[in-house]
Formats: sequence, C-alpha cells, structure tokens
Amino acid sequence: MRRREFINLIAGSAITWPLVARAQQAARPTIGFLSSASPTGYAPRVREFLAGLGETGYAEGQNVTIEYHWAEGRSDQLAKMAADLVRRQVTVIAASGTSAAFAAKARTTSIPIVFTSGDPVRLGLIASLSQPGGNLTGAAQMNVEVGPKRLELLHELVPTAKVVGLLINPANPTAEIQSSEMQAAAATLGLQLHVLAAGTERDFDSAFARSVELKVGGVVISSTDAFFASHSELFAALTVRHRLPAIYQTREFAVAGGLASYGGSTEVSYHWAGIYAGRILNGAKPADLPIQQATKFELIVNLKTARTLGLTISPSLLARADEVIE
Repeated sequence: MRRREFINLIAGSAITWPLVARAQQAARPTIGFLSSASPTGYAPRVREFLAGLGETGYAEGQNVTIEYHWAEGRSDQLAKMAADLVRRQVTVIAASGTSAAFAAKARTTSIPIVFTSGDPVRLGLIASLSQPGGNLTGAAQMNVEVGPKRLELLHELVPTAKVVGLLINPANPTAEIQSSEMQAAAATLGLQLHVLAAGTERDFDSAFARSVELKVGGVVISSTDAFFASHSELFAALTVRHRLPAIYQTREFAVAGGLASYGGSTEVSYHWAGIYAGRILNGAKPADLPIQQATKFELIVNLKTARTLGLTISPSLLARADEVIE
C-alpha cells in the first residue's frame, strides 16, 4: 500500500470510529432511576434492581445506561427531575417509591414507568393489579395495609404504653391514608396516637425529641416512603438515643438496633422492578405486565435492644417472630 493511501485510510478511520462509537452509545437504551431518597443507605435496593435487570440480559455500563436522579429527601424536586428524564427521552423510568411514581406519571403517558410503591390501585396509580393498563407497571410492597398490624405488634411489645406516635413524611401521597387508618387502629386498641411529621433529615431528631416531650411510649415509623427507607440505620440510632421503643418495616432497622421490624421484603420488590425494566427493554408493554405483590411479611425482634429498654417480650410473641436478634 502506498504511503498516501495508508495515511488516507488512517485519517478515514479516525473519523469513522468516533462516529460509530457515538452511534452505538446513542443506540444504547437508558433507564432513568428516580427516587426521593439518597444513594446513601439505598445500595441494597439498587443492587437488587440491577440483579433483576441482569436476569433479562442487561448490565449497567455495558448495554444499558442508567441515569440516577436522587431528590435527597426534597420531594418537591421530584417533578422537575421527572420532567428532566422525559426531556432526555429515556427508554424507561424506574420510579422508586410512591412519590416518584406519581411524579413520573404526571409527566409522561408514553415512556414506560416501572415503580415500587404501596397499593397502586388504592392510591390511584393504576386501575388493576392484573391489568395495569397505560404506561405503568411494577411491584407493590403493600406496607401501608399492614400499618395497623405494626401498631398491634408495638402494643404487644410495650403493653404499658398508652400514648404512641406515628412518624410520617407529610409529603408522601399516602400520608393522609396512613394517618387516618392508624388513628382508627389506635382507637380500637385504646391508645392515644400523636402524628409526628418529618419531611427532611433535619426534622428527624426534633421529631423524636418531640415524642419524648409528649410522653410517647412507642413509635411506629411509617412505610412506603423511599426517603425514610434510606435512613433505617439513622432511625435505629435515634430510637436508641432517646430510649424509645419503635417498629419499622425494614430488617435493617432491627439489625441496627431498632426494637422490631415487620414488613415485606423491599429487596424482592426492587428485584422485580429490575426484571420488568429489562422485559420492557426487550419489547414487553407495561400494560401486559401484572403488578408483583409482596406475599410474605417477616417479624424481626431485637431482644438485646428490648433488654436495654427494660422490656420483657412475651414468649408467645418471640415464638411468632421470624428472627430474634440476641
């Protein structure tokens, strides 16, 4: 090959390869991951989402791009973040939590949305669990529905407490439902319930301090809030600091020193969300993917924390626990 031809070949390749690379990158599907939480403390859920995605043949950074949008507890930012994902024309939106699901739904009727949330029919996200219709599908944790059960368990754990608290994020779409149902459940049990609001991380310590002022004997921490879910260990630390018996949905809370947890596996829900996102990338329609539901709820009791708080847990309750942390 002559020198001039060789130079022309190299020059042509220098132009062609970047164009090919850009074309390949442009062709790679993009998932927009939207959450009101922060990445800190959310790693197990993201890991399960990626594992589910991997079961359908997709790996982040190899044949799919993931754009993470974390609101860091500022739920008012979700609408703007969802609009940004729509503007970027992502292939799928993975909406983590009820607030994110509503924000995404309000911004697009064409981009598929895979959510994790509470009961999506009851909340008005979709029309049917078996036939969600439209551009939404996902996994339901149904943790709002077992909120009264958590209150019952807290009452068994601390039978002497007549005043209890409900820690809730007022920005969550389920806040009003949870408050009213828990008030009704408290009345049935003969308990007085105080609602404690915490919309940002700065509010957590003051909310727990307020519960002490109100002489609250135990606290139920509300569920289905992605922002709360990323702070399980912080909640546990606060309950220990204020010597306050509390129950929450995630096992991480009990492991970190919280008194007890009761709920479905959030990791399973995120695994299914990853599978569904991958199926949609492979051509499935959200309307044809039935909502996956949590089918098992686990009770975890931290007996060490109970002793620290001076509580005696009944043998019958310990026998019903799926796990007892000594």
